[in-house]
Amino acid sequence: MKLSLLKRPAPRITFTCRPEDESVITPPVRAKTVLPEWFRKLPAVTEDKVSPTDSGLTVKRCMPFLDAMMAGWVIGLPATVRMEIADGGRTVNCGWDFDRTLVSNHATHQVAGNPRDPMPPCKFHNYWTIRTPPGWSCLFVSPLNRPNGLFEVVAGVVDTDTYQSEIHFPFFATGPDGLHVLERGTPIVQVIPFRRETSDLDGDIRSETAEEQTARKTIFRKTIASEGWYRKFARAQR
Repeated sequence: MKLSLLKRPAPRITFTCRPEDESVITPPVRAKTVLPEWFRKLPAVTEDKVSPTDSGLTVKRCMPFLDAMMAGWVIGLPATVRMEIADGGRTVNCGWDFDRTLVSNHATHQVAGNPRDPMPPCKFHNYWTIRTPPGWSCLFVSPLNRPNGLFEVVAGVVDTDTYQSEIHFPFFATGPDGLHVLERGTPIVQVIPFRRETSDLDGDIRSETAEEQTARKTIFRKTIASEGWYRKFARAQR
């Protein structure tokens, strides 16, 4: 009698909200399911070549670009926010039609001297609690490769296996002066879970060996010779 090997369940991330918020606030979604419209409309290949050696390929065929954009999950605004920017970004006022705070201000002294100074630090309020398995954390960043021209979220890492409460997202309003409308569901942050033990690797800094040099040159030449090689190579190694 053969004993079947039991597979360990795959790690899962869990998003929970208050009971009264279920089906009211926008749920988190897989980043790969909400690719921006400009990217969807972009052709994989264009005829507008700038030189005879230009393949005409666009970033739609670039796996590193696409993998970053599709990593993890995206949290959107629970309701529409009206953001008024004035005085060259020095003044930011927001309004919304919701029964809880969606945007507030950070104390300026907390980020004195930062590169965005004198823009005031603001904060998106999030009403999803994120839980990950033991040993897993989450990286929170502005949606990758999706610049919106209006705000930039400050990146942060939270140990969501132990800190299991609502996490709010500091940001700077980077748009031009005027009134801007951020529709309900507008992506505000990308959530990328990762196992902490894999992010704390020791490092070696040295010159390459002859074998490593050969591998580097071979991989580079194959990548240039065939635009789909990286896609096949990277997936085959997973």
